[in-house]
Amino acid sequence: MRIALVTDYYLPTLGGVQTAVRALAESLRNAGHDVTVFCPLATTSTDPGVVGLPVSPVFRPDGYPFAWTPARVRSVLRREFAARGIDVVHTHSEMFAALGGVRAADDLGLPVVHTMHGRIDVYTQHVLPLPGVTTALLARLHGGQVSHAGITVAADSADTATRAARRMWRVMLAQSRASDHVVVPSAHFARRLVDRGVRTPVSVVSNGLEPSVLAAVGPGHVRLLHAGDPVRIVWVGRLSPEKRPEVLVDAAHRFPDGVEVHVYGDGVARSAVRRAARDTPVVLHGAVSHRQVLHAMHDAHLLVSSSSGFDNQPMVMLEAIASGLPVVHTDPDLAEVVPEHGGFCTPTPDADGLVSTIRRLRADPALVTTASRAMVAARSRVEQQTRAIVDVYDRVVDDRRGGERRSPTDR
Repeated sequence: MRIALVTDYYLPTLGGVQTAVRALAESLRNAGHDVTVFCPLATTSTDPGVVGLPVSPVFRPDGYPFAWTPARVRSVLRREFAARGIDVVHTHSEMFAALGGVRAADDLGLPVVHTMHGRIDVYTQHVLPLPGVTTALLARLHGGQVSHAGITVAADSADTATRAARRMWRVMLAQSRASDHVVVPSAHFARRLVDRGVRTPVSVVSNGLEPSVLAAVGPGHVRLLHAGDPVRIVWVGRLSPEKRPEVLVDAAHRFPDGVEVHVYGDGVARSAVRRAARDTPVVLHGAVSHRQVLHAMHDAHLLVSSSSGFDNQPMVMLEAIASGLPVVHTDPDLAEVVPEHGGFCTPTPDADGLVSTIRRLRADPALVTTASRAMVAARSRVEQQTRAIVDVYDRVVDDRRGGERRSPTDR
């Protein structure tokens, strides 16, 4: 099968979507499929399986290249899809690379699968300047590519309390409606989408790690932590408000002696995090290679995830499982990602909850070893679910061949 993966976020920038798309591309190629990744690029790629899209010369949200203009992106994708004989288009974001993929697919009568990786309502609120203004502009531009007609979002929960959040939920619902099938890595977010009105078929298919990453991680190993040993914590991700790195730094001021914290990543909150981390056991390593991140996880005792109400299925948690590294998380929804007994959910999502959990593990290090054993035993669950994704592709290709074409403005 000839597959187009279209995303607004890809290498060499770091993030969960980038990691997930790379893993999917590798696993599909290993299974014998012809895969091309289409994305805006920060630098020219030497990978013949990656095609760069037109980008804005000035707008770079959170430092990422931004696919622009919609007409140019659509034109490039339509030409490339036709030239490469693409069978199915799989989008991985909700901005203009993915929208161009939807429109180009419609031009050519191709089916579209969309993976909903995360909460753009939360992301835009924390990352975009003047979110009240910029989300209105983005929603209007999005609605110019796929229809928002008839989509309403009530202010009936914390998720939709603000006008900006409701705009972005309409974007997510419209993107789902414009697709032939929606894939969601976690059941908790799939339920949210369906509850909000998604009627497109939805499949829950976990992300996975590609064979090359599993090989780089090596065999998972049990962390043997004894009383008096230093406890090494790692935090990996964008230094961006929706990831809440400041919660970890705030907690670190009150961590017990013998705890060290290593933060890997960069982003718009870098300066604020650096200032807040003074006089704490926190070391900021900045943006490093993926291999360096995996090496740091290999030597750590705990991975901390401080985000709450944002992440769907953090790829770094899958890497932790593969490594045998226990996870401390502040979002109860993410318990779905962590194998039973392989991690610790803080009693509250704030710094106080994180402090109490780390103090408990410092006082009883055997808990860390027990959790690590559970992670090692669960390693097989993080392998890429290639067959499940290909089954979705087969379904939408067969449905499209036997049914009527639908326009993004009609779905």
